Amino acid sequence: MCRLYGFRANEPTKVECTLVHAQNALMVQSKEDTAGYSHGHGWGVATYEDGEAHVERQAWAAYHGEHFKRAAARVRSKTVLAHVRRATVGPPGLENTHPFAEGAWAMVHNGTVPNFEEVRVRMIEETAEPHLHAIAGQTDSEHVFRYLMTLLQRSAEQPILEIFHQGLRQIVAWCRAVDPQAPLGLNFLLTDGQVIVGSRIGRSLYALERHGVYDCEICGFPHINHDPKIDYRALVVASEPLTHEKWCEVEEGTVFQVGPEPTMACRPL
Repeated sequence: MCRLYGFRANEPTKVECTLVHAQNALMVQSKEDTAGYSHGHGWGVATYEDGEAHVERQAWAAYHGEHFKRAAARVRSKTVLAHVRRATVGPPGLENTHPFAEGAWAMVHNGTVPNFEEVRVRMIEETAEPHLHAIAGQTDSEHVFRYLMTLLQRSAEQPILEIFHQGLRQIVAWCRAVDPQAPLGLNFLLTDGQVIVGSRIGRSLYALERHGVYDCEICGFPHINHDPKIDYRALVVASEPLTHEKWCEVEEGTVFQVGPEPTMACRPL
């Protein structure tokens, strides 16, 4: 069980308030979420510059010290992933801390692949050798990332959502083959900096669409250096609503895409 955050906008945007200062900011959730759980086993933030994912991670709680605050304050990007970890598969440690990244790709996960040791055997058989060798930790999440990266490289001509959808269906099938009744926890956000694809399977997930420049309810200022020729749009996805704005629950059992002009398109898994 973890808490995740994804952001996509059509102009570079500061996200410090929703990560640090909002009523239910990600840093607040790292200490205690709405269900009373702590997510203090590490944090990470991925942003984009020049087409590459830039990741900052630490293996301690986001609410400890100033490191998470400083990392959030530096962010000004069109695409952001962030994560606070509650360890289930794999002990606390930097190698097991999200986001997992390679090149332009980054991914975060909330949940647990049930019966992972048995599912892992099947997943490894379908993961390319370079990606197997790149696995540094013990988490189910990193193994899923490397499996999806294998599919993306094998089928580069296909749309990202199609590949992601196929991969998730296969992971669900492996889990069901081991134990048809085991509860799934497969909330993922995967991005190349241009498009975010994701899923809601077995964990809470909410989305918020912002349209037009506005003054932040937390700090009272807009978070962008706005180009008036652009119709500003942004979409936020998070495990829990972060602010007093009107968040919508993402439908259970779906995969979705947030495109370059940020709108969410969902489909059943």
